[in-house]
Amino acid sequence: MTAAPTVHESAAPPGLWRVVDVQAPPERLAMLRILTGAFAVVYLTIRLPAFARLADREFGFDGVGVASALTGPVPDGMLVALIGVTFVAGLAYTAGWQYRWLAPAFALGCLALGSYRGSWGQLLHFENLFVLHLLVVGLAPAADAWSLDARAGRRRADREPTSYGWPIALAALIVVITYVITGLAKLRYGGFTWIVGDTLRNHVAYAAARLDLLGGDPSPLARLGVRAAWAWPFAAAAAVVVELAAPVALIGGRVRTAWVCAIWMLHAGILAFMFIGFPYPLTLVAFAPFYRVERLWVERPGWLRPARAQSVE
Repeated sequence: MTAAPTVHESAAPPGLWRVVDVQAPPERLAMLRILTGAFAVVYLTIRLPAFARLADREFGFDGVGVASALTGPVPDGMLVALIGVTFVAGLAYTAGWQYRWLAPAFALGCLALGSYRGSWGQLLHFENLFVLHLLVVGLAPAADAWSLDARAGRRRADREPTSYGWPIALAALIVVITYVITGLAKLRYGGFTWIVGDTLRNHVAYAAARLDLLGGDPSPLARLGVRAAWAWPFAAAAAVVVELAAPVALIGGRVRTAWVCAIWMLHAGILAFMFIGFPYPLTLVAFAPFYRVERLWVERPGWLRPARAQSVE
């Protein structure tokens, strides 16, 4: 029989606040730290060549976000230093080491890198979501459990459960607001014709044509799908409805999970038809604030537990 580690539970009020609960155990916020940190560090590692190539660019800079304060490209050494410091701070963020100082540094470093890269003309909107999550978690007491700081005794034992619950609630609300804004933007710029017209179909055709022109291989599904003109109004309507329905995720339970599955399928469809991936939601890390994610570790399989944590009946 396996003995599960003890995790402090918090009473979750019924109704709307069952998921977006202002009370949570420190382990829940700690797991959100680990998930967001691991995603961001892996993402930075994979995108490192793209960030490094920015040092060779001299023209085409148009500052966005925090980079709008710049009048032009930064020196190569400054960019390399920013990448290095951000990566090291990311490891500390994930492990929960010197969290009070290095976690905000990591979040701000990702914000600066994302803004600087976007200043060269390509905006990756999913970056905005995970950077916002890093800022929220990085400024919260997310290293009070399952961290090097906690092992070293650098944590406060007198915090209220709301100290851990509000950051998670805020992260969940950010997800909801992000998708609602996305749905409203479609209707604002395209109106009802975005649904009944050929806008979505044209997006898919453009992505395929662009890949073909640049020497890539367009999705075979795009070639087949563009011919089925009748299906695209249904797909466009489904996309807008799912995005605008994001607030139902706050209800929790099966309604929440149904919405997460629907929005994941939307992103999977974009990847399949356009070869455009949004890794933060596709890996499901974006939706971690909606769940009691501490269970990923507390209820882990027996083969992942150390021998001393197991007992035989």
